[in-house]
Amino acid sequence: MTTAQTQELDVQPTPLALLLLGREADPRSERGVECPGDLPSPSDPDLVARARAAKEKLGDKVFVLGHHYQRDEVIQFADVTGDSFKLAKDAAARPEAEYIVFCGVHFMAESADILTSDDQKVVLPDLAAGCSMADMATAEQVAECWDALTEAGIAEQVVPVSYMNSSADIKAFTGKHGGTICTSSNAKRALDWAFEHGEKVLFLPDQHLGRNTAVRDMGMTLEDCVVYNPHRPNGGLTAEELRGAKMILWRGHCSVHGRFSLDSVNDVRERIPGVNVLVHPECKHEVVAAADYVGSTEYIIKALEAAPAGSKWAIGTELNLVRRLANRFAAEDKEIVFLDKTVCFCSTMNRIDLPHLVWTLESLAEGTLVNRIEVDKETEAFAKLALERMLALP
Repeated sequence: MTTAQTQELDVQPTPLALLLLGREADPRSERGVECPGDLPSPSDPDLVARARAAKEKLGDKVFVLGHHYQRDEVIQFADVTGDSFKLAKDAAARPEAEYIVFCGVHFMAESADILTSDDQKVVLPDLAAGCSMADMATAEQVAECWDALTEAGIAEQVVPVSYMNSSADIKAFTGKHGGTICTSSNAKRALDWAFEHGEKVLFLPDQHLGRNTAVRDMGMTLEDCVVYNPHRPNGGLTAEELRGAKMILWRGHCSVHGRFSLDSVNDVRERIPGVNVLVHPECKHEVVAAADYVGSTEYIIKALEAAPAGSKWAIGTELNLVRRLANRFAAEDKEIVFLDKTVCFCSTMNRIDLPHLVWTLESLAEGTLVNRIEVDKETEAFAKLALERMLALP
C-alpha cells in the first residue's frame, strides 16, 4: 500500500506501534525506548576496572541488586543476588543506601521503589529493560476486565491475585480491589487466602502460573479455569463462562518459559537417560505435568545444591542462570543442561550489560542521578497494600 493510499484511508499508527518504532514513549508502560547519555564501548578493556572504581567511590551510598537472570559480567558487581521479591526486600533492608541500582527489569525496580524509603533513589541502568509478561496487562485492560466481571454479576465474588511480575499499576489495582500479590514460591498460599475471601480469583498476568498452581497444587481441574483475552470483546468469554469459572486467568505468559514444550521434555529424556527434569511454574501446563520437579528460581537453586553428586538435571528456566549453575556444580560432577536445544536468554533482562552498569555507576559517582524509577504516591499506596497482604500470608 502506498503512502497516498494510506493517507486516503486515514490510517493512523497506534500508540503501541509508535512505541515499538521508538517514536513515542509511554511512561506507564513497562517498555522504555531509549537510554540517555553516552555509553562506554563494549570493547573497552577497562570496563571492569571502571565499574569497580566507581562502586568503590560511592561506597555505602550505593547498593547493587542483581537478578538471577542477569549476565555474569553484571552479577559480579551485585551486592546481593536473588529473585525479584527477595531483591526488593533486600533493598528495603538497607536504608543507609542512597542509591539502589537494580540490575533487573522495570517492574522489579518499581517494587523496590515501593518498598524503600522516600530518601532512597532506585535506578535502572537501562530504561528499555522491561518485561514482556508485565506488558501483557495494562491498567486500562484490567479495568475493562473488571467491568466485564461486574456486568456478569460476579465482581463482588472475585479476588484479584497478581503475580510479582506485574507493573505497579496492576499491583495498585489489586490492592484497591481487595487482592494480594504472589510470587512463584507462595502462589498456593496466596490463592488459599484469596478463596477464603471470595469465590473466584482473577489471576494476573501469567496464565501458566495460575493454572499450574490451581490444578497441580490445589486439586482443581482445567475446566475450573478460563482464559480472559484482553484483545477480544468481553475477554472472549460469555457471562456464563465467567460465572462458571473458579480461576479467571489473564492471557499472559513469560516469553522465555513459554517456549519450553513437551517435545523438549521427551527429547532430553531420550538424550540423557536418568535425567531429572526441573522446571519453573511459568512453563506451560503440559510441561509442568511431565516434569519431575517444579519450583521457583530459588527452589531450583536449592534443589541443585541438595542434589547428589553424579546426578543429571535438565532445567527449564532462563539460560544465564542455568549456565551459571552448570559451572558452579561441575566440580561436584552434577550434569546440568538447558531443557531446550535452542539457546534462549531473556532479551529484556539482558539489556542490562556492563556498559550500562558502568555508565550508571560513574554518573552516580559524579553526582548525576540517572534513570530513576519513581512510582507516584497514589499508585504506591495501593500497590504497597497488596504487597503487605502478601507479607502477612501465613
